Amino acid sequence: MARNEIRPIVKLRSTAGTGYTYVTRKNRRNDPDRMVLRKYDPIARRHVDFREDR
Repeated sequence: MARNEIRPIVKLRSTAGTGYTYVTRKNRRNDPDRMVLRKYDPIARRHVDFREDR
């Protein structure tokens, strides 16, 4: 039960406006704020920021 509370599944949505998402887990103790990762968006064909979507 603790697994879902500490490391929830989050969606990372592209800031390029393409609607592309990545799904990952995050550690809520280490990163209590919203996650921002720079990843590849295949629709925009470039690396963009992906923000956590709840």
